[in-house]
Amino acid sequence: MQEVESNHNEQDKQKQAHESAAMDIDKDMEREEGKEQEVQENETQQGESAASMEAAPEEELSEVDKLKEEVGQAKDKYIRLYSEFENFRRRTAKEKMELTKTANEDMMLAVLPVLDDFERAKKALENKQEETPGKEGFELIHHKFFKILEQKGLKPMEDLVGKEFNSEIQEAITSIPAPEESLKGKVVDVVEKGYFLNEKVIRFAKVIIGA
Repeated sequence: MQEVESNHNEQDKQKQAHESAAMDIDKDMEREEGKEQEVQENETQQGESAASMEAAPEEELSEVDKLKEEVGQAKDKYIRLYSEFENFRRRTAKEKMELTKTANEDMMLAVLPVLDDFERAKKALENKQEETPGKEGFELIHHKFFKILEQKGLKPMEDLVGKEFNSEIQEAITSIPAPEESLKGKVVDVVEKGYFLNEKVIRFAKVIIGA
């Protein structure tokens, strides 16, 4: 009986030893799994941190690009506004210059008939053979009057006879048979003198054309 009990005790001890060893193995496995899980968590955190660090420069780069685009738009807007202002300034200066040049146009048109009378009276005096009292004074007044108008920009159209008809500065009132073959389609006579005011036509020359 004692041997049997001894064997039983021995088996119980072995069984307990096996169970204890199995428990130790389980604990070791749990510790290993815990370490692996901790390593995985660390790797995950490191990956997230790296991704966050990569995303930050991208966001910063995006802000820089946005600022560059805004600066470019502002620059384009400034250039457009500057160009529009320059065009407006040039146009205004040109209009002002043209207005200054032609400011006396109405006055010139009003005095041209008087100048025509002077021209006709001068020709009448030149055709007379005898000396006419006051002729010298008349010519002096006519010359002075014309010089004043000339200083204001008035310029007569001269040397038109024998030249090609120009519809931009002349008005044909009639046509007659050309006295010479070379005068066909050209100015034969000037009925009323034309005038410029600072290169602008203020009165067309009334002419007769040879047919």
